[in-house]
Amino acid sequence: MKIRIRDNSIRLRLTRSEVERFGKDKYIKGITEFGDAVFTYAMCIDGAVTEISADLTDNKITMHIPASIAETFLATDAVGFQNEQLLANGKKLFLLFEKDFKCMDDEVLGDQSDNYENPSVASKK
Repeated sequence: MKIRIRDNSIRLRLTRSEVERFGKDKYIKGITEFGDAVFTYAMCIDGAVTEISADLTDNKITMHIPASIAETFLATDAVGFQNEQLLANGKKLFLLFEKDFKCMDDEVLGDQSDNYENPSVASKK
């Protein structure tokens, strides 16, 4: 799972196998180690929430996904879902999770075999 953080926005991208694991386990996480410190980012299917939300506790960002949204994400070709979470200070936190597509740039390094076919490339064939 990839995470992208920019200002007040968080985006998570999942490969095919990660989407399958998320559906099976209802939870998925990534870990980045900084020596003794560990940063964790996770997604969970949460029956107690009605919209996508996130929290930060003990160096761990958790994105909570309502069951109905998770079901659509897992069972259809839906690419992703987003929400703006209103914060206590009146600001908003933009949240997005999506399926990870193969890059259109042939020069990209790294194995992309587990990524979804990019619809832009597929439509050109």
